[in-house]
Amino acid sequence: MASEKRYLFLVDDEPIQNEMLKDYLTERFLYEIVVFDNGEEALKKMHLHPEILVLDYYLNANNPNAKNGIEILKQIKEISPSTQVIALSGQDKIEVAIDTIKFGAYDYVVKGESAFSRIENIINNLSELHKMRTINKAQKNTITFLSVVIVLIILCSLYFLLIRPMMR
Repeated sequence: MASEKRYLFLVDDEPIQNEMLKDYLTERFLYEIVVFDNGEEALKKMHLHPEILVLDYYLNANNPNAKNGIEILKQIKEISPSTQVIALSGQDKIEVAIDTIKFGAYDYVVKGESAFSRIENIINNLSELHKMRTINKAQKNTITFLSVVIVLIILCSLYFLLIRPMMR
């Protein structure tokens, strides 16, 4: 059985930042990592259903008209509510962090010397969350299946105990 690829998108208009983070995460995780230098390009690839997306706040270094991280975040959450977004930004303003969380980001990380290790910890937490949700879904399916089997056993028992003897 072939397993589906698990995607992680990196969206930052700084190519060096993207490559360094990609290299760092590639050494630690088995995600298929896809890099974008603007949010609009990432939105075009949302059909790949990335599990995690690391998103910069300012994305206009290459295109002054590019949407910012909040605008992209809103669209991502409309298209794929289950995609977990980690905001990564040089902005250390509390208002920016609050806005990203308010609009659906899982966490907010300020760029700096500990940013990559913080992102690694967040991804580990998200991977654990994904694993727990998968297990929970499997358990719910198992419970539903067993409930149907129990109902069928009860119905068969009633048939053989009550209805069939009456037919003789």
